[in-house]
Amino acid sequence: MNVLSSLNHRDAVLLDLDGTIIDSRAGIINSLHDAIRDLGHEPDPAEDLTWVVGPPLHDLVARVLTHYGDDRAEEAVRRYRYHYERRGMHRSPVFPGMREVIEAVTASGARLFLATSKPVHLARAILELRELTPYFTALYGARPDDTGAEKPELIAQLLEEHDIARNRAIMVGDRRFDISGAHANHIRGLGVLWGYGDEEELTEAGADALVTDPGELMAAIRGQLAAAHIHPAAK
Repeated sequence: MNVLSSLNHRDAVLLDLDGTIIDSRAGIINSLHDAIRDLGHEPDPAEDLTWVVGPPLHDLVARVLTHYGDDRAEEAVRRYRYHYERRGMHRSPVFPGMREVIEAVTASGARLFLATSKPVHLARAILELRELTPYFTALYGARPDDTGAEKPELIAQLLEEHDIARNRAIMVGDRRFDISGAHANHIRGLGVLWGYGDEEELTEAGADALVTDPGELMAAIRGQLAAAHIHPAAK
């Protein structure tokens, strides 16, 4: 894999976590099923819950519970966290090729940041389990109570606190929230297709480019940042 020699410390690569770095679907859905059981229901195996992976959890749990005629969203979130921190977070392998991407971005001299809707203490624990934390300049995510999880505000805080120019940054993620969060801050949004958002979702969100395999991500990051240096995002 080629090192991104055209990048330097002024460039910033923001990576999403779930569906971009780690394959967290099984850990999240199993933990949600455990929480549903704790509330006295048997999870419906026919219900596809892939859509819950990525967005802030509080926004989604109430919708999940309507399937069971239950409105105890706060209790469900509490039980989910209990199960996720004990088992679910360990069922989230790094996508093949993403460790090499992380190493290459850091080796290029660019600054690497995590920008996730997951509570930042959980994100840090997940990355530490996989010995990836040292590659990141900083980790940004939700607070323990899930507030502060919206991508536009989270990215804005990250850019401001690290004095990052809009034409020197790119957000990489698998869901529309990553793209809209990037564009809300006038930076480019690069969509990846190995996660949980499909091509239609990312295209409709206005992704500046799509990548189908981690092996192609380096060139896409380099190309998008080179274009941003000349033509900053206008969205």
